[in-house]
Amino acid sequence: MGRLDGKVIVLTAAAQGIGRAAALAFAKEGAKVIATDINEAKLQELEAYPGIQTRVLDVTKKKQIDQFAREVERVDVLCNVAGFVHHGTILDCEETDWDFSMNLNVRSMFLMTKAFLPKMLAQKSGNIINMSSVASSIKGVVNRCVYSASKAAVIGLTKSVAADFIQQGIRCNCVCPGTVDTPSLHERIQAREDPQEALKDFLKRQKTGRFATAEEVALLCVYLASDESAYMTGHSMVIDGGWSL
Repeated sequence: MGRLDGKVIVLTAAAQGIGRAAALAFAKEGAKVIATDINEAKLQELEAYPGIQTRVLDVTKKKQIDQFAREVERVDVLCNVAGFVHHGTILDCEETDWDFSMNLNVRSMFLMTKAFLPKMLAQKSGNIINMSSVASSIKGVVNRCVYSASKAAVIGLTKSVAADFIQQGIRCNCVCPGTVDTPSLHERIQAREDPQEALKDFLKRQKTGRFATAEEVALLCVYLASDESAYMTGHSMVIDGGWSL
């Protein structure tokens, strides 16, 4: 018996990083996973695994989301992972940077939740997991202005949905990782003038001396998706190796 047997999970940003690790972990525990991303080539790699079907989806496009939601008969868990990390202070953040980050990091979760929540309400049960960050209302982080603002908004959105629908069988929690060893992290490191120095800077802030793995974060998502966390809603689950201490 898997911990997620019989559950249908819709997952965004599943092509790589935390999203990919979550797709594999969900499927391993018996869930039927509908994995979405805009990266069709990377996404198709998941089809080799039992229990995973894929769908190309741009979570910034309302029409695409609404059409996708109409095609899904049942959803037990919605896991919103899509996001982007902008580097810089408020002075380095142009209006276009702000709009892009808020659109992908917050508005996409708003659109996905609004599209799938009515199905959950009709079922009288549902579970939403949003990917936030320690860089949010939890901890001030240098050079993460719009990213932190957007991830703080995700925490607020999570608590609002949890409070509004708790008596209708809906749970909503968010995951707040620290620095995670993902392709996205390595892209950001390589984009710096001195990648080796950037890597050292990232590691310095981790009291454990290492980054989290995407698989470690995925296991927390499995717990939140399972009935083991049935009495938990409206919480920000920190998994950061002590960075926020």
